[in-house]
Amino acid sequence: MKNTLAAIASWVAGILAYGPATAQSGNWNYEATIYLFAPESKTAITTPAGRIEGTLSFGDAIENLDFAFMGAFAASNGKWSFLTDYMYTDMSFGNDAPGTSYSGLNTSMTTQILNGYAGYRVHDSGRAAVDLMAGFRWFDTDTTLTLQPGTAPQRSAAANASWVDPVIGFRIRAAFSDRWQGTAFFDYGGFSSGNETWQVLLTAGYALNEKWLLRGGYRYISMENEVNGNPFEFSQSGAIFGATYRF
Repeated sequence: MKNTLAAIASWVAGILAYGPATAQSGNWNYEATIYLFAPESKTAITTPAGRIEGTLSFGDAIENLDFAFMGAFAASNGKWSFLTDYMYTDMSFGNDAPGTSYSGLNTSMTTQILNGYAGYRVHDSGRAAVDLMAGFRWFDTDTTLTLQPGTAPQRSAAANASWVDPVIGFRIRAAFSDRWQGTAFFDYGGFSSGNETWQVLLTAGYALNEKWLLRGGYRYISMENEVNGNPFEFSQSGAIFGATYRF
């Protein structure tokens, strides 16, 4: 994580030196986005009998996905902005089991993530702008990891829980030309022992016209918490693509 933060800090310094993106003020502006997040997903539960971990690549996720929805909405007025972002995924998949004691690992995983933020602009010099963000992340999971019997009997671990974490962060937006723009977003939350969440989102956008914007980039999101006395971990990382309608 330290390397990631250092890279973001370097990117931020370069953007601010370039000079910032003008903000409209006085009127409300809105953005609605539908997007596809194409991640590698990892989930793990550590029990007294040991750690069980499942991993699913995006290519395999397409074959094993039962249902997914991803969307975001934003509103801004002057220096203030408000953002919401929701992801729902339902999938089941198999992995090779670690070692030789089990014949395989089956994972059933349904997750929901809802992010909500309020932002205040602290820097704006024309082509780039910096917003400080504060809000929450709601995470809901129904996950079961099952080691199939081999020389050892079947063993399962489950996490069925939901919780809300406070988060703080920042967003940087820069206009590189009349049509091209970039956004960097980082947040961190949890703030208690064994409970941590953080996210990095980097995107480039191309304006087709005044209303429509196409975006692509990279996202990493991670959650850690204790569920039923067992450490639970979930993370997703990969490419993200979306279309935004501005009104």
